[in-house]
Amino acid sequence: MSELNKPLHGMRVIELAHIMAGPLCGMMLADMGADVIKVEKIDGGDDSRRMVPPTVGDESAAFLMMNRNKRGLSLDLKSEAGKAILVQLLKDADCVIENFRHDTMERLGLSYESLKEINPGLIYVEISGYGRTGPYRERAGFDLVAQGASGLMSITGPGKDNGPVKVGAPVTDITAGILAAMGAAAAYAGKQLTGKGMRVDTSLFEAGITQTYWQSAIALATGVSPEALGSAHPLNAPYQAFPTADGYINVGAANQRNWLRLLEVIEAMHLNNDPRFASNADRMANLEALVAELEPIFKSRTSDEWLQRLDASGVPAGPILSINDMLKHPQATARDMIVETDHATCGAVQGLGMAVKFHGTSNNPSKPPPKHGQHSREIVAELGYTDDDIQSLYTSGVISTAE
Repeated sequence: MSELNKPLHGMRVIELAHIMAGPLCGMMLADMGADVIKVEKIDGGDDSRRMVPPTVGDESAAFLMMNRNKRGLSLDLKSEAGKAILVQLLKDADCVIENFRHDTMERLGLSYESLKEINPGLIYVEISGYGRTGPYRERAGFDLVAQGASGLMSITGPGKDNGPVKVGAPVTDITAGILAAMGAAAAYAGKQLTGKGMRVDTSLFEAGITQTYWQSAIALATGVSPEALGSAHPLNAPYQAFPTADGYINVGAANQRNWLRLLEVIEAMHLNNDPRFASNADRMANLEALVAELEPIFKSRTSDEWLQRLDASGVPAGPILSINDMLKHPQATARDMIVETDHATCGAVQGLGMAVKFHGTSNNPSKPPPKHGQHSREIVAELGYTDDDIQSLYTSGVISTAE
């Protein structure tokens, strides 16, 4: 299918972002059809280029994962000529993404207030640690710190006596990137109606908070902060991992119908007559006793045996896969969640595919991640610079190129 069919075709995005949240936002917009120009610092580029090991060929695997479908411009923003090139790009852009420290864009003369004077239609996406307002607006943002401040680490792990545990994935970085992409796409839809841009402001702190809906519901209703429950659910039971004869499986008998189905599968209908487990509220109140009853039963068979039985009965259940097993899973393959591009120096590069499918268009990436400065000459030429101009910019160190 043609790139013209992608929903954000025609949108021009300038990405002034590094590491994860900002580049993820840019990659999502690029996957949806936007022309994303990734502007990197002249000295080494995006810091994720140095997050090694591992590498694929001569590039960081971390950088390759976050930067497909973009064109790369390496630019010295400390020079007047470099800033002039960036301003020219921003004059005609639909969107700019930045995740710098709180005053960096202002010091460069690139605040939203100054840029909207030259481009009233500019969508100005800011991703920071705590947001651009409030008493913490000047603090830097890191996923680990945001997970702690947002409450996530208090509800993650085996329990309060085992110390705080972070979510294994950098969930606030990832969620902030998703929220920023959603905000940018919404603002772009609004621009089609009004012709005007706007500021879009999100943070790692708020991204972490959005992961606490159930726990916040409990705290707001009761005044009591929920604690970590391991794999268990704060509102439904049984809904957690159980040990089997050869590993663990997840069981999600989260409503009364599935509870009764589960009892039939595990041949424990006598538990239906136990007043401790009569309703979901009872099971939650007696969760420790419930687990004590169920664990010996699940340990009597292998994971595969239980999963076959549970699946046949319609009880939600599933394996606990390693990352490698997940990447090889037939459903992940069928849903194009592992995609491949042909990189200039690394050859075939694999990455995670789009989690949102747009039927009637290609969901596969069209461009590999750029080499540092790979499209510098091409992008500057589009601004009207001559070959001599571009060579002078290169010689004076305003731009760098992949070659």
